[in-house]
Amino acid sequence: MESLSVYHGAISRETCEMRLCEAGKDGSYLIRDSESVPGAYCLCVLSNGFVFTYRLQRDAAGSWAAETAPGQTKRLFRKVKNLISAFEKPDQGIAVPLLYPVTVQKSC
Repeated sequence: MESLSVYHGAISRETCEMRLCEAGKDGSYLIRDSESVPGAYCLCVLSNGFVFTYRLQRDAAGSWAAETAPGQTKRLFRKVKNLISAFEKPDQGIAVPLLYPVTVQKSC
């Protein structure tokens, strides 16, 4: 996960919402550590001024899945990058497609 530029680590929900609102565009997204489920991650995306959060978890076989809207078929991905690519398209069970990555600003 650390190799992804959109992975912000153990930031709080509030910090996540601030960063996405600063980006200001529907479809802005980032990934952070889950505060409530150890070892899980959250895919957070901005839509109409609200931040929607989808838990990302890895199964025993090493595949990644995102919790999506009820009625959507659970899809497994070998890599988080593949999951992100799939959710860049419309109608994938999340509020809005992933359009604008909010990347971590590394300090020197």
